[in-house]
Amino acid sequence: MTPFQLDDASIFLTGGTGSFGKAFVRHVVEKATPRRLVIFSRDELKQFEMAQEFPESRYPFLRYFIGDVREAERVRRAIEGTDTVIHAAALKQVPAAEYNPFECIKTNIIGAQNIIEACLDSGVKRVVALSTDKAAAPVNLYGATKLCSDKLFIAANNIRGSRDVRFSVVRYGNVMGSRGSVIPFFLGRRDQGSLPITDAEMTRFNISLDGGVDLVMWALKHAEGGEIFVPKIPSYRVTDVASAVAPSAQQEIIGIRPGEKIHEEMITASDSPNTVDLGDYFAILPPGDPSAIERYCSRRSARLVPAGFSYDSGTNDHFLSVEEIRVLIQQHVDPGFRTDGF
Repeated sequence: MTPFQLDDASIFLTGGTGSFGKAFVRHVVEKATPRRLVIFSRDELKQFEMAQEFPESRYPFLRYFIGDVREAERVRRAIEGTDTVIHAAALKQVPAAEYNPFECIKTNIIGAQNIIEACLDSGVKRVVALSTDKAAAPVNLYGATKLCSDKLFIAANNIRGSRDVRFSVVRYGNVMGSRGSVIPFFLGRRDQGSLPITDAEMTRFNISLDGGVDLVMWALKHAEGGEIFVPKIPSYRVTDVASAVAPSAQQEIIGIRPGEKIHEEMITASDSPNTVDLGDYFAILPPGDPSAIERYCSRRSARLVPAGFSYDSGTNDHFLSVEEIRVLIQQHVDPGFRTDGF
């Protein structure tokens, strides 16, 4: 397979009007001029609004396609002529998934399989699917559907036959400033005098939207197929986020919600026998043949992680301070945010 070059690529992006999708498109238009970039999503209003920021008249390689990953025929038709697929579409709100489980299954699992089959039928070369830390040892339906999606994309490498295509996954934690995440929620309530905290011990991984885009770009360039890539990123304490956003607000402990963990995981101890350290990233490889993992390490100058290794937000060796959180909020969420906390 030829090395990935953004300028030469014809890209199909599902969930293209979401937080990641917009950040990815912004990265592309600033860095390169691909042959084609298809923004595929369900909401015509969001596409209209996005087209005001990224008009086809200025970026003639952009295409806005209405469609749903649940609809196999529409996916197959829309994906024609592309060589690179980034699958970011998902239903990801944990309470909504618990209340509407099969709707989540239809998008996150059946939709994933529709993408896979369209890629196999359409001459696609590279596929990167976005995952979540909630897919590691899942305790909620959203995490379970994303774990299933991850398995589908990794197993797709087993049925590619003679096709020149690679399927891989990227898995990362909470995205700073994404819709529905804790920081915008706290920012919206900081003048009310109190912030709800589910548990005083709760921690989360943290990555910026740009960091997520960088991981996807790295995977497009370096994936061999079959990897779940995990970035080495910092954690934060939710109480520290509250202190960073509103230092004078009362922190009201309201109790953990159904489907939540105190600490999120990205690599479990059960993954350790087939997890390798690539430097800035880990890669969880398909289990089975130890010699295949040894060859991968040799090719990539990687090393196996220690037996029993796990990677979770509570035992991470890098925690953000309140001051660091404030700086990141100003950089990635709200440019007008004051880093002195007032």
